[in-house]
Amino acid sequence: MKKFVIVTAIFSILLFCGQAFFGTPSARAADVEETAVSINQQNQGNELSFDDDFSEASTKGVKKFWNYTGFRNATPGHLVMILVGLLFIFLAIKYDYEPLLLIPIGFGILLGNIPFMENAGLKLGIYESGSVMNYLYFGVTSGIYPPLIFLGIGAMTDFSSLISNPRLMILGAAAQIGIFITFWGALALGFAPPEAGAIGIIGGADGPTAIFMSSKLANGINLLPDGTTVKNLIGPIAIAAYSYMALVPVIQPPIMRLLTSKKERVIRMKPPRAVSKLEKILFPIIG
Repeated sequence: MKKFVIVTAIFSILLFCGQAFFGTPSARAADVEETAVSINQQNQGNELSFDDDFSEASTKGVKKFWNYTGFRNATPGHLVMILVGLLFIFLAIKYDYEPLLLIPIGFGILLGNIPFMENAGLKLGIYESGSVMNYLYFGVTSGIYPPLIFLGIGAMTDFSSLISNPRLMILGAAAQIGIFITFWGALALGFAPPEAGAIGIIGGADGPTAIFMSSKLANGINLLPDGTTVKNLIGPIAIAAYSYMALVPVIQPPIMRLLTSKKERVIRMKPPRAVSKLEKILFPIIG
């Protein structure tokens, strides 16, 4: 009996102490739940604060990056010319329209219309010594490109048809009438005679000659009799000449259908005679 009383007393003391220090189970559960809610609210607040800070920092970073790029200085003219350059490259690759001409022209248009960042000291302009654009522009001002174009075009030209049928030379001579028509048209539009002469060469359907003449007559350096400087038309003339020459496969078919009958279009011409290699070598040498 004595042992039972001692054990009961000890158990009662322990139970009282537990309730005094730790509270009841329901109270402990309430405290735990309240603590969990407080922690969750604090975490949610931290997450919202972190999201706001991250969003604000990201926005500032994107704006700062945009200000550092050249596209911030892009104008509608830049975008239009970039689209024109991409169009030329697309036509050259997709439809094989004069790829040797359109790809360099399209790439040059893209390169010349890249909107660089202003006042950054990048030295990327055509007048900045040591830049890529400066070296490319040197080829224009020094007249290096026209001889290179002449050399490349001449090396790739096949005179077999002309050698086998010399009467085709008459068609080539008749094409020069376009030079005079274009020359008079340029004069009527208000261009100076040297500028009109450079533009008129386009009428001869000869791109290298047009570039060469524009580098001599409309180079932005020569002086007119009244003391003014001629316009620099090398770029516009080169683009105009090679663009319409490259688009001949697109322009020519509807004109041919308009000027000929169906019966004439089905005429089978006899193939030209075979031209020997010796004739091909001697023709440009004698010419």
